[in-house]
Amino acid sequence: MLLHLRLITWSLICLLILLSGAGRPVVAEEKQTLNVLFIGNSYTARHNLAEVVKQMAEAGNPGLTFKPTTVIYGGRRLRDHWNLGSQNFVKLHSLTKAEEEQTIADLKKAAEDKENRYARAALKRHQSLLKELDQPHPKWDVVVLQSYRDDVSGDPSLYAQYAPKFAALAKEQGARVILYETTPATQNKNPLRTAPETEPVMKKAKAIAALAKQLDASAAPMSLVGLYCQTERPDLTLRFLNDAHLNQTMAYLTACAIYAALFDKSPEGLPVDSITDIRFWNNKDRDKDRDGNPITKTFSDKDRAELQKMAWKGYQKFKQLRDGKAAD
Repeated sequence: MLLHLRLITWSLICLLILLSGAGRPVVAEEKQTLNVLFIGNSYTARHNLAEVVKQMAEAGNPGLTFKPTTVIYGGRRLRDHWNLGSQNFVKLHSLTKAEEEQTIADLKKAAEDKENRYARAALKRHQSLLKELDQPHPKWDVVVLQSYRDDVSGDPSLYAQYAPKFAALAKEQGARVILYETTPATQNKNPLRTAPETEPVMKKAKAIAALAKQLDASAAPMSLVGLYCQTERPDLTLRFLNDAHLNQTMAYLTACAIYAALFDKSPEGLPVDSITDIRFWNNKDRDKDRDGNPITKTFSDKDRAELQKMAWKGYQKFKQLRDGKAAD
């Protein structure tokens, strides 16, 4: 009888500990939704990057529902996005009918130029948005701002001029900002036989880190991540031979870096091991990429682990630069 009472007492104690949270597992599968807006061009569109990030985010965070939304115009920079009214999507939760109608009026005028196909595409997008404006729209939790050749010249660069404009709208609703820094000029199409140049990469990385500090933002610092990859795995390439865009390897590194920026934790150990491009061989053979190789690349366990590790190292280096803790 005494033993039975002790067992009951111990069971009650354990139950109280669990209910109090003291015994709660470190990784709790709590239901959570993350609404993420990606603003960019083909560097975001290729390989369905936002969907790859979603796979990684949900794999690494049980219970998470990752909801990505993209606003993409090929070849456009943040300044172009601003002229195309993409800022309206950032402030979608509070966007008024009058604001959207003004944007549409401006785009109609811009679309009179038959050469301005982006204005015509944006006009259709905003006309559709106007019809749905009375529907409820969630606030963004994260806004990802992609650079593209607008972050390397000028003082400040165009990216440094327009990222703060978008960031201000994001922060008004409590959203975090991630700077997705592309690095088209340093992506190698052939395996490297000599060490990569570090000076231009570090100069660019420091500029992005300074901007991130100014905006209290994080970043997917692809110049740094690419440099680590070129240094540690010179046998790998980061762009296609027949297409100047990032290849599957660089896209995988990018998704890992965005994951690191989203959660401030390493992507190491994530099970996602493949990536598929959206452009195919001669626009005909959907099973082959622009170089004639399989359009889906599946990484070996070794390569997957090393790519994840390099992305994390690049992200950590960025944090050191942003926080002023890195040695020159």
